[in-house]
Amino acid sequence: MGKVPKKRSVADKVRKAKTSVEIKNNPFEVKVNRKKFDILGRKSKHDVGLPGVSRSKANNKRKETLLKEYKQKGRSSKFIDKRFGEYDTQMAPEDKILKRFAMERQRVHDKKDLYNLNEDEELTHYGQSLAEMEKFNDAVNSDDESEEKGLLSAELTASHFGGGGGLLRKKTGEQHDGEETYRAKSRQELIEELIQKSKQEKRERQVRKEESHELTEKLDQEWKSIQALMVKKTPKGDRAEEEKPKLEQYDMMVRELVFEMKAQPSEKLKTPEELAREEREKLQKLESDRLRRMMGDEVGESSQSQSHISADDLHDGFILDKDDEKTLSYQDGKWNIGEEADKDKAEEDNEEEGHSGEEEEEGDEEEEEEEDGDEEEEGEQEGSDDEEDGHSDLESEQESDDEERTETSAQPSLSKEEMKAQQEAAKAELPYTFTAPESYSDLKALLQGHTPDNQRLIVARTQKSNHASLAVGNKLKLQKMFGFLLEYIGELATRSPPELATVDKLIPELYTMCQMFPEAACKAMQSIFADAGHSVEEVLEVKGHVPFPALDMLIYLKVTGLLFPTSDFRHPVTTPALLYISQALTKCPVRSLQDVTSGLVLCCLAVEYVTFSKRFLPELVNFLAGTLHLAVKDKTSLGYMVVAPFRPTGRCSDLLVLADSESRKSWTKKSLPLSATRHLEPRSELDRDHHRFMCLSTCLDLVKRCCVLYKDLASFTCVFRPIRTLLSEHLSAQTLPELLQELRREILESIGGAAVTRCRLVLEKKKPIPMKLLTPKIVEVLDYGKKRGCTREEREKERLKHKYKKEFKGALREIRKDTRFLAREKLTEVMDRDSERKRKVRELFGSLATQEGEWKALKRMKRK
Repeated sequence: MGKVPKKRSVADKVRKAKTSVEIKNNPFEVKVNRKKFDILGRKSKHDVGLPGVSRSKANNKRKETLLKEYKQKGRSSKFIDKRFGEYDTQMAPEDKILKRFAMERQRVHDKKDLYNLNEDEELTHYGQSLAEMEKFNDAVNSDDESEEKGLLSAELTASHFGGGGGLLRKKTGEQHDGEETYRAKSRQELIEELIQKSKQEKRERQVRKEESHELTEKLDQEWKSIQALMVKKTPKGDRAEEEKPKLEQYDMMVRELVFEMKAQPSEKLKTPEELAREEREKLQKLESDRLRRMMGDEVGESSQSQSHISADDLHDGFILDKDDEKTLSYQDGKWNIGEEADKDKAEEDNEEEGHSGEEEEEGDEEEEEEEDGDEEEEGEQEGSDDEEDGHSDLESEQESDDEERTETSAQPSLSKEEMKAQQEAAKAELPYTFTAPESYSDLKALLQGHTPDNQRLIVARTQKSNHASLAVGNKLKLQKMFGFLLEYIGELATRSPPELATVDKLIPELYTMCQMFPEAACKAMQSIFADAGHSVEEVLEVKGHVPFPALDMLIYLKVTGLLFPTSDFRHPVTTPALLYISQALTKCPVRSLQDVTSGLVLCCLAVEYVTFSKRFLPELVNFLAGTLHLAVKDKTSLGYMVVAPFRPTGRCSDLLVLADSESRKSWTKKSLPLSATRHLEPRSELDRDHHRFMCLSTCLDLVKRCCVLYKDLASFTCVFRPIRTLLSEHLSAQTLPELLQELRREILESIGGAAVTRCRLVLEKKKPIPMKLLTPKIVEVLDYGKKRGCTREEREKERLKHKYKKEFKGALREIRKDTRFLAREKLTEVMDRDSERKRKVRELFGSLATQEGEWKALKRMKRK
């Protein structure tokens, strides 16, 4: 019996009604939809809404529909009959059965014939086709046919059913023999008969093939005999000489390229580390040889004689032993194997005794010695090649060559005096390996007392012996050595007299080290210029004027232009150097010829710095104009302005004025010496005038170079106007030598021939840009407040569009809500599974803990 439904009490009804009334009366559960304005006669259904109630209804609806579909997803709890025609009421049951049977046979047939490649093969039984046997052509169809056809003879009965023993006994011997001939063949006999037939067919095919081949050969022979009669050959004398077609230029070039020598593979390019390692090993070997010579030991030649390479050599590295290298020759009816071997041994001994030599300290001399040694070795190889020929007519020549070679190669041992001289020569040589100096005093002690060339060699060998890639601390050592070399160059420039030749030899090594360590070189030069700048500022604060830079500072400026690029817009080294030059040309007063010389040297350095970049230096042009002003004799009406550090008039304004105008006749052009910046002591007024001419020549050369550099400037004529006025009006040509007169004329022509490209400053004329004007879009509105078309179709179209948008937005909103609902359900399932898994894990741990406690308790009881 079913469960009796529980009757609802009046309290339940009251409670339910009370909750609904409470929800409606709860102001937090009610949402009021405000209206913009009220319309009389219009009823509104959505004045007040209950969002909580509608949300709960939607959730319940999703639980009943969407949640059930999600839980039943991927499950099948129905049996569907998929047989053909099961739900087709128009087909008869017999047709359904036949169609299903045909489809099943077709499916089985397709599955069986999937890999059947012999589709046309015919199945047989005892030589008869099974397809023909199934037609039942021999069956008896009616009783009207002959009676004999239906009778069972003894032979038929015996062949099909065995015949029985009684029938076979009554037959005679002849009938018995006949039955044996017509008895059924066994399976083995049929197989043998089939094999015989296949062999017979194969033999027949072979015979036919041989016959056709013989007939073909016979036909070919007969054709050859007839062919001579059909073809008429013309004699060679009657044939016209056919001109061969000339090769085109392309074909000739292709044939020439075939015979051109192919490029040979070169050796692998070595890395800088490998080259440095080889250089150090070479220097170490040379140093060990030098030390051995100092001790009095004989040193063999380092380079071994190059073995002769035959033209047939495969370069496979296969070398025969000395015992196997025997030349077979026949002379006077005897084999002379032993004699040739003895000769070879004697020649080898003589060659080994003859190989000895010494090596020079210079790299170029070593190369020359190696070349001479190579020539000698080539001569020896040619001689050995002649010996290996083994011809009897050349034996006398070979013997004479052998005698000469033994005489030249055999050298007597060195005497004590020669050995002592060799030791002294080895001691006088420079060592080939040096340790990197740790301080400036070490470097100074290392280089002191040597010639400039030897000092360069010492620095180069020190650098190669302590290359940065050979050890960990070598890089820091060489960086320190660069700073020490700069300091050493400065000291060489301050000596009296300055050793400028040594400085010139050391600059290439400085350049090499600067390329290896550019950052360290940059910092070293920056520190030098920073110290010089600070010292200039201190002197200016104390004395108010600064002397021109000394010779060591000029050398540093020159080295900077050689080591670092001067055409960069900004450079961490050349830019401070250029500023230092500008500061010196502006703030150092000119008080003597020595100051003029120093200033001209600075001008030369400045021109070298700006040659590529063509940067304009006003200090340079001002100093050159001031130098020319020093040569003006009459300074009453100048017509140009003199800029500091020069003065228009005064004690030091006539430094380049000649004491005797006739001194120009004995003057010859020379370069300005750098030593004049350190001390200048002319012996007479003539020497002083010659030095003044030298300064004027240098100044005019620099002015000419500046004209070439700055001729493209728009202000060229204005900048060089003071120089033009000075040369044309104040510096007379009669007081100058011919070379200086030529320079003066060229400068005036270059300044006067420059085209003036200036134009007046005018405001740029541009057409004013008008403001953007947007044309208003005018839309006719017939009915205010509503968007309606003119016709009925347009209004219907607008209504459908509005409805479509509304429904589309609602569908998107519902889809988002459904997606959030499913996401919550999935998260709930995952959390339930995780909590269930944790519960089971806790149970397992609890059971294991209980088991462990019981086991320990049992163990304690056993101990007791």
